[in-house]
Amino acid sequence: MPTNEDIRAEVRAWLAAHWHDDLPARTQSFGRDPRSDWLAKVVAARWAVPRWSQEWLGRGLDDAQARIIEEEFSAVGAPGSGQDRTNLWANTALKFARESFKAEIVPELLSGSVGMCLLYSEPGAGSDLAATRTRADAQGDTFVVTGQKVWTSGAHLADYGMLLARTDWDVPKHKGLSFFFLPMKQKGVEIRPINQITGESHFNEVFLDAAVVPAANLLGPLNGGWAVLQTALAYERSLMGDMARGTRTASQPPVRDEDLLELARDVGKLGDPAYRQRIAQVTAYRILNRLNTRRGKAELAQGTSSPIMSLGKLAMSRILHEEARLRTDLLEVESLLEGEAHPRADRANFLALDAYFTSIGGGTDQIQRNIIGERLLGLPKEPEVDRDVAFRKVRAG
Repeated sequence: MPTNEDIRAEVRAWLAAHWHDDLPARTQSFGRDPRSDWLAKVVAARWAVPRWSQEWLGRGLDDAQARIIEEEFSAVGAPGSGQDRTNLWANTALKFARESFKAEIVPELLSGSVGMCLLYSEPGAGSDLAATRTRADAQGDTFVVTGQKVWTSGAHLADYGMLLARTDWDVPKHKGLSFFFLPMKQKGVEIRPINQITGESHFNEVFLDAAVVPAANLLGPLNGGWAVLQTALAYERSLMGDMARGTRTASQPPVRDEDLLELARDVGKLGDPAYRQRIAQVTAYRILNRLNTRRGKAELAQGTSSPIMSLGKLAMSRILHEEARLRTDLLEVESLLEGEAHPRADRANFLALDAYFTSIGGGTDQIQRNIIGERLLGLPKEPEVDRDVAFRKVRAG
């Protein structure tokens, strides 16, 4: 086993020989990553997922040693390390995909050479994903998929969608679901953009009409998709608790802890004790949430789920809304303005509207409170009258 000093020296030497700060910018988090050539080098050198086994592109390192690699990558501004904690697509595939499909898809997911989306929510199954009615019917070595998904971020740029679909209608709702990697570039997949209040159209409706997914793209056992979904959701909530979209365009600087302090200074309110207290509270929330998220990720062993991630996601939602209110209060009447001529107000208004993305995406704030109450605090579960009823007999509005 290499020592910490050996690992630090090796990764520093590798970065010195290979890293050049001239990568194309990634202007959005959807679709194929324009930095995929660099990411492929990181994967080949086994820096991307060092906690994974050597069989699967890793180094078999413990968490402390893997974080040394992440620290060195971060120090020079190089992307690509730490994906064994953050890449929800690759982590889910590594745990649940068939060996042949895993060997094909995992390197592509780590290098960002394929675009991905989540085909979970439906018009009648948003907060209760177990009520999914999109169906996947077995036909030989394929499944034929028919149904509708909604609020699908990046569907228009995706090569695959992680699909939750019903494969058995004669068992209770949680037991008849299966999980697939559905090819998106095919006849039978229609994508319609949804206009958001921020003026963007990252979300989509997806209509599936006899779309085909190979049986080899099934993750986990047939009708065992609920367990796969829980793992995927844990990684998604981990990301949303760790960070949130903070700008309208990639050209704008990311949100920092210091931003509110600087804004208060710019508008002449830094000396106001009430505003100083509110800024301190928001900053403390951010620091505490980072510590809690690190705790959750430490418990998130590969292929498992952790309810602690719900704490982080709910906390980030609260942080973003409170920051938006504070920005608006600091700007006062200026907050009524918008557009490039008024960058401070335009950013404040965008962040106020975009905060709802975190409150809804990845499971609403109310769903996170249920998870925290039931799985962390041990409170009684809410009644589910249809939990043990064959889904075919469940009433739907």
